[in-house]
Amino acid sequence: MDAARRSVLRALFINLILGLTCLAVAIRADHAMAGGIWFAASTIANLLRVYLCRAFCIGLDDDTPVESDKAATAIDRRLELMAFGAFLSGLVWACVPFLCAGYTTPQAIFYLVVTCGITAGAVSYGTSFARIPVFFITPPLVSVVGCLFVTGGFERECLAVTTLVYLVALMRTCFETEANFRRTSGLKNEANALAARMANRAICDGLTGLLNRAGFAEQAEATPAPCLMLLDLDGFKSVNDIYGHKTGDQVLAEVGRRLRAQVPACGHVGRLGGDEFAILYDPAVAGVPVRDLAKAIIAAVAEPFDRFDTDRVGISIGIHLGACDSLTEGLVRADEALYAAKSTGRNRYRIFDDELRNRLDMRRDAERDLPDALAEGAVEVWFQPIFRVREGNLAGLEALVRWRHPRHGWVPPPDIIAAAGVIGLSEALLRYILDSVYRMKLSLTERGATDIRIAMNVCPRELTQTPIEGLILDKLEAFGLPADWLEIELTEDTALDAAAVSDKLGALSRAGVSIAIDDFGVGYSSLSRIRQLRVNRVKIDRSLVTGLNEAGDKRGLVQAVIDLGKALSLEVVAEGVETETDLVALREMGCPFAQGYHLGRPMPAERVIESFALPLLKVA
Repeated sequence: MDAARRSVLRALFINLILGLTCLAVAIRADHAMAGGIWFAASTIANLLRVYLCRAFCIGLDDDTPVESDKAATAIDRRLELMAFGAFLSGLVWACVPFLCAGYTTPQAIFYLVVTCGITAGAVSYGTSFARIPVFFITPPLVSVVGCLFVTGGFERECLAVTTLVYLVALMRTCFETEANFRRTSGLKNEANALAARMANRAICDGLTGLLNRAGFAEQAEATPAPCLMLLDLDGFKSVNDIYGHKTGDQVLAEVGRRLRAQVPACGHVGRLGGDEFAILYDPAVAGVPVRDLAKAIIAAVAEPFDRFDTDRVGISIGIHLGACDSLTEGLVRADEALYAAKSTGRNRYRIFDDELRNRLDMRRDAERDLPDALAEGAVEVWFQPIFRVREGNLAGLEALVRWRHPRHGWVPPPDIIAAAGVIGLSEALLRYILDSVYRMKLSLTERGATDIRIAMNVCPRELTQTPIEGLILDKLEAFGLPADWLEIELTEDTALDAAAVSDKLGALSRAGVSIAIDDFGVGYSSLSRIRQLRVNRVKIDRSLVTGLNEAGDKRGLVQAVIDLGKALSLEVVAEGVETETDLVALREMGCPFAQGYHLGRPMPAERVIESFALPLLKVA
């Protein structure tokens, strides 16, 4: 249809020029009246054809989606009307004999040449829809044939037959060129469709139909918006583990559908990978406040999914508001907010603020400055005492890494360990801590304190990515120390993947190193994992110990852990003892060990040595 429009409009210009020349010849031949009437009729037919070409057509001239059958019907009807318009114009040209007495006047040669030229031109331009040029050329050429036969004479009859052959040849050319046009157009459309599919695949996620990372970045660059949300599913791993990846893919596709339903039309939704999604939109343009959208998304994803338990899947959201130098920087900030949201539980959202900005700056500076700090000895290992609750004497020490950053002050130990992992210094940091712990043990041994156990925390990255068992056992041999004084503390989330670390922990346990689970009671440890990891000690999380007498449910949980320890021959340590009241309660419940600021704060190695001869702890 589009090609037919263009070809007709181009042909009409030639039609107008030749019509004017015919008018001029008619006037010169004293046929001004007939020439004027003929040209007026030709102009009316041409204007009708222009209107049919330029008039609105459903399915072609609007961006609104239209059913394909309806669009095809409208286009077919328009093509038929354009063919009818061509026929009317052809009828006008069939009246040319009235300007030259049936091709008998001296001007006949001119009119024959013009008729031949305009019909040939119509065929040349009309390659897309054969009926338009055929309907136009047939009347004038049939008119020529008729006039020639009526006039008679051998030469004229031969010319009439030649004109008929010419007409047939032109008709055949019209239909052949239309067939070729349709074939080449089909190939072109297939190529364009393939290119479109490939381009769409390059920027769209095949599973959810959302933008992929590249497509989202492209949209963010083309249409920047002040609100960037980073979303991560809660509990999705358990769906894959329990129900299989096929179900997991179905969940991702459904989450994508729910996100599209919630995000305003002016926004963009992308799947960055795995179960991580991103949203970019302008709250002012959309008329949807950020917090309202975050709550709506959380509620939508929390709706039950088919094939598994209600509330198994949730979503956490990190939000960055305002301009950024780049999408990457915006995602980093949104990720910081997402991490903060996840740390407070599932189905939460958090907006990036000054507190998170300071935390992000501190982590970046820590990653940049940690190598120099390790080389210069600015990273220290402090020790917090662990006491026997009943006797009140020192039972052990917990090694804690400390670093006072020149700009940010004291850097939290988890941030130090995380920074070391990011920049590839996990093993170097572990060696540094081991050296400090072994030197402390040697100092205690020299003073006769051979029964003091020292515990050190080991993060999941160190367990899985470093040969920790070899490092520890080699150090023990190098320092000439037994293994039973050393304790490795694992967080409960480390215990989740017991299979990945059991061989390493087994080697340490067989050598005599004790294994403890830190933050016990708030994570995922099971009795089977405790047995699999050869755990010797559990440390009750401080959230259960602090304010013990103020909450009956805490007291019951702590008592249950203490009784469990007795039943399984596990040592139990209560962390976070902040008051004398908490200490008394622990003693009444029979808790064997405790640590906390009420008993002793972390201190440098020199102060531990100096304070080792403190009197026994008095417990009321």
